[in-house]
Amino acid sequence: MDTKEELINLLGQVKKQLLYSQEIGLDAPTLSSHSLQYLREGLQFDREPLKENFDCNSLEELEDFINNCNKCRLSKERKNIVFGEGHPHARLVFVGEAPGMDEDLTGKPFVGKAGKLLTDIIKAMGLTRDEVYICNIIKCHPPRNRDPERDEIEMCLPFLETQLSLIQPEIICAIGRISAQSLVRENFKITRERGQWQSFRGIPLMPTYHPAYLLRYPQAKKAVWEDMQQIMKKLGLTDPRDLRE
Repeated sequence: MDTKEELINLLGQVKKQLLYSQEIGLDAPTLSSHSLQYLREGLQFDREPLKENFDCNSLEELEDFINNCNKCRLSKERKNIVFGEGHPHARLVFVGEAPGMDEDLTGKPFVGKAGKLLTDIIKAMGLTRDEVYICNIIKCHPPRNRDPERDEIEMCLPFLETQLSLIQPEIICAIGRISAQSLVRENFKITRERGQWQSFRGIPLMPTYHPAYLLRYPQAKKAVWEDMQQIMKKLGLTDPRDLRE
């Protein structure tokens, strides 16, 4: 890893901690105007978002198209592209932020501890992973599980947009801060605005906490379940617990 990438990774970790402190209500340290601009906009690079035209008629074609992608720095260290999996025409799509180490090794989304919890949430809704679709904002694992950088998101977002246009879901569930900020707006506050309906390309979107957050703060599970109940209501799904009564 060269000096530039080390600096990017270090600043990414600092940014993540500062934003987390802000979200949980801690007073932020005094920052320069340049630092504040970075927190708002991320590091700026000369790279341009993906502009080439790609016409894919199926998820399989899209996956083949991006399988050898080297548009950003993440391609240098990844083991596998994590494209996504589930029903090709799912009514509900879960969108996380980025693959973790387990996902990078397997090429499958949400397979670690957070993935197991997401599976449990889906089961509690009366669904299976095969009935929904699960993917991420970006397709490659960021080193040391750092947050995706803005330019990485911009390069990868057209792939997700095409993915969603092929699936045509009725609802998107944005999992976590990065996902919500990428699909709704950059200053989205997950702790204040989760549970409130948003929209992405005309598709109703429900932002909620990431399962990894629930592993650290189990008390937030109640809030996530309330969000899932809103999704279930809009999809016309019956709470499985009601069927047992």
